[in-house]
Amino acid sequence: MRLSDRLAEQLLTLITDRGLQPGDRLPAERQLALDLGASRPSVREAIHQLASQGLLRSRQGGGTYLQAPVADGASWPRQQLVRTLNDLVSDDPEYRYDVLEARHALEGATAWHAALRATPDDRARIRARFEDLERFQGGDDPGLSSQADARFHLAIAEASHNAVLLQMMRGLFELLRATVTENRQRMYTVQHTHEQLARQHQALMEAILRGDAEAARAAVWQHLEFVHATVRALDEDEARLARSSRLPHVS
Repeated sequence: MRLSDRLAEQLLTLITDRGLQPGDRLPAERQLALDLGASRPSVREAIHQLASQGLLRSRQGGGTYLQAPVADGASWPRQQLVRTLNDLVSDDPEYRYDVLEARHALEGATAWHAALRATPDDRARIRARFEDLERFQGGDDPGLSSQADARFHLAIAEASHNAVLLQMMRGLFELLRATVTENRQRMYTVQHTHEQLARQHQALMEAILRGDAEAARAAVWQHLEFVHATVRALDEDEARLARSSRLPHVS
């Protein structure tokens, strides 16, 4: 990795660790050089690299500001990937089914490995994320509910102790959260969906906690198949209603 690329990655980590939000000003260049252990010209090049991608904005004599949010744990190349995928989902809702298919492949693997490799700390974290999910699931804020859902699945990926799977899940975190929000809002219009989702998440957690890899993988697959089938049925119902509304009315 080039020095400027490495410093850009470190700068993104610093932004995340300090909780900077769009509009916040970064530390002065001199301070960043000290924090990153690099020369000021190298830091300046890393800033320019991120600014050219739209993440940072430099003002003449006024410092450098964060212009776009940094996804939790995501590097800039992953930021670009997620932004592209988000654009696809926004432009064509059918892409959300591609997201579900990708999750089916990815999370089947993370659940399997998590069941076999989870440490006591991992299990405690998964249980805590499940409790967060239960607390927010029946609330009025779909954003908090979907974020808790995504963090539960991310905790399972962390427990898999597979660096590649974990980085893929982290990179897709914002896309996962966004699609979970949309799916939940639509699925909750169907009676008893809330209870079914809660049982599915609990079955997944319990399989991992008891170390049953086959059951964990089956549980996450069944959960995602349920989401896919429910959302598909809602889409078909909406399309049917839209077609019928275009028919001429008989007086």
